[in-house]
Amino acid sequence: MATVLLFATTTGYQTRAFGEAAERLGVELVFATDRCNVLEDPWRDGALPIRFSDEAAATAAIVDAAKARRFDGVLAVGDRPTVIAAGVAERLGLAWHPRSAAVAAGNKRLTRDRLQAAGLPVPWFVEHPLMIDPDSIARLPFPCVVKPIALSGSRGVMRVNDGQELRAAIARLRTLLESPDIRGERNPAHQRILIEGFIAGREYAIEGLMNHGTFDLLAIFDKPDPLDGPFFEESIYLTPSRGARALQRAIAAAVGDAAAALGLRHGPIHAECRAHEHGVFVLEVAARPIGGLCARALRFDRRQAARPGDPIALEELLLRHALGESSLSWTREVPASGVMMIPIPRRGVFRGVTGIEDANATALVTAVHITAKPDQLLLPLPEGASYLGFIFARGDDVTDVERALRAAHQRLAFTIEADLQMLQSAHG
Repeated sequence: MATVLLFATTTGYQTRAFGEAAERLGVELVFATDRCNVLEDPWRDGALPIRFSDEAAATAAIVDAAKARRFDGVLAVGDRPTVIAAGVAERLGLAWHPRSAAVAAGNKRLTRDRLQAAGLPVPWFVEHPLMIDPDSIARLPFPCVVKPIALSGSRGVMRVNDGQELRAAIARLRTLLESPDIRGERNPAHQRILIEGFIAGREYAIEGLMNHGTFDLLAIFDKPDPLDGPFFEESIYLTPSRGARALQRAIAAAVGDAAAALGLRHGPIHAECRAHEHGVFVLEVAARPIGGLCARALRFDRRQAARPGDPIALEELLLRHALGESSLSWTREVPASGVMMIPIPRRGVFRGVTGIEDANATALVTAVHITAKPDQLLLPLPEGASYLGFIFARGDDVTDVERALRAAHQRLAFTIEADLQMLQSAHG
């Protein structure tokens, strides 16, 4: 039985989906997770405990484990384990992205440097220490964007239009990067910030696979809501794209060129880009698949199959690819699909939601998943790192899918109470 080593957090949304896909394929899945390495297999799942904050020790532990069991492929879910997965793959001789490429993909400054060196369009950008005096750089061209070097999902990303907003944004980003959960990552990149020119235009997300250096486009997602700031919270993804064919070809070419510039070679990639009259600007290319439950918006059929079979999930395609099967024999399922990442409207404590049954009954909606937990403290962007849940829809026309997602969302009513910190601030 073939074995795939999957690097993932213990709380990742996708781990169960990978387990189900592995069972269908008859593949053994071994998790390498960021969990306690003192207790003996507390979850009784045979996972290998590592610390994402200690790459050298984590890599050594996996390589040592490989002396007793064979690993035939490697995958990584989420941003933090991608570099470790790449280092392990190099040590074990498994096909994957080079470690240097994974490092560059996870660092916004290094990404800008490599894209610029390859002659690809990038906004102007400067890097500064986290403790920079904002008044010393107040003559920057506006509007611009202040962002962390190594966070994802638009966390900490803020548009600023003048010196006053610049000072406020840097102070807010400093507070975020000095919070206990981020300091716990022990990432030196969190001591730096990036400021770059704001790029106007529509934003797109791209899912793809690298096949030994060749880029295979799996899907282009439209983001129908304008993302012009002050924060950049993603909400709806729709595919196939409604963009003109020439634009879609330009997006695919730009992402392929960016992946090559970063050195990404074999495995999943998830990219974000902006397109306007001056071309396509690739914002980032992550060395991992699309995150969270969003992967459920994608299903794949065999190309030129004599008989149509059951479509497979993205997780199954990734497992097949990790074990040597080319993704070029698969294509995205024809029906349009979409997902809404339900945004958090305000800070507070989540108490509950009503209307789930009505939302599920909306035409074309296939599932509503509320992932927020009762009594959970909710934080919206730019500090937050999660959503209230996800709504999925499928149909013959992407416009109808978008309408269904918005209609289902309107049928949900969330109860969010002010937390103690908000109440204390309100009363001085």
